[in-house]
Amino acid sequence: MHMADALISPAVGGTAWVASAAAVAYATAKIKNELGEKKVPLMAVAGAFVFAAQMINFTIPATGSSGHIGGGILLAGLLGAFPALLTIAAVLAIQCLFFADGGLLALGCNIFNMGVIPCLAVYPLIFKPLLRGGYTVKRISLASIVSVVAGLQIGAFGVVLETLASGVTALPFGAFVALMQPIHLAIGVVEGIVTAAALDFVFAMRPEILESSGSGVSLPQAVSVKKTLLALGAATLVVGGILSLFASAYPDGLEWSMEGVAGTAELEAEGPAFRQAEAIQEATAFMPDYGFPSDEEGSAAGTAVAGIVGSLLTCALAGLAGFVIWRVKNSRGKPA
Repeated sequence: MHMADALISPAVGGTAWVASAAAVAYATAKIKNELGEKKVPLMAVAGAFVFAAQMINFTIPATGSSGHIGGGILLAGLLGAFPALLTIAAVLAIQCLFFADGGLLALGCNIFNMGVIPCLAVYPLIFKPLLRGGYTVKRISLASIVSVVAGLQIGAFGVVLETLASGVTALPFGAFVALMQPIHLAIGVVEGIVTAAALDFVFAMRPEILESSGSGVSLPQAVSVKKTLLALGAATLVVGGILSLFASAYPDGLEWSMEGVAGTAELEAEGPAFRQAEAIQEATAFMPDYGFPSDEEGSAAGTAVAGIVGSLLTCALAGLAGFVIWRVKNSRGKPA
């Protein structure tokens, strides 16, 4: 559901940038006890895993469309709402700048739709209340599926509203929403199942991870997360370096909806803001479309390298962000 720049006007893009930046700043300020020397590396590895997982588009049967996980609820379940937003923002920034996935002008929209909505709205209002009776595999699974579906429905509707506010006449509101919502409902069910499986796996290994995130506290010193980190790290390498080669070639839900309404997923936009954003991405994206620049048709080697390199970059950015915030918060709490 990564929006391209042609789907929005500079005014809408700029407004979304401000809104998302404010949300990230708010999340940074509100982080208190969630991060610690054990949660920071988890933040880094979880971000890398979501980057790799987003490379795998799965086919939606009988539609000619595909989808991929958003990862917001998965990250929130593992890390808590505020660290999760920072992590998904890191994922989307790496995808945009280095792989030209999603427009630079539209990055604010993408962070808002795929990060702010699931992490700051759906997680506290739906996911956590469904687990008030205690953490069990069944409750985690139910909360995951319901929350992912809700988050993706709201996010998909956000995309439609953003194109409407931008005056993209090629995508009339009624026809666009009539395709966007059902296809993202199907995608949401699949992502919900994947999210449930991942969170249940971590819960079986270390229930304290999910419980501490839900309570907004750091992990106790006695709790070891080494095995969990190794498992997520290994899964990241397998998903990004191998399974990504088998991703569906069908257009994703947004592209499929655009083709159904406008007859094409490649809308054109003219103006200095669009040209400047495109020039910046061309300068920074060293592996556009997750492949080597010289591979016009794409290659298995390029995809595998992109999956691993992108995961490592995301791991570094998310981990660095978490580490800096933790150290600053920790130093402020110490007596002078």
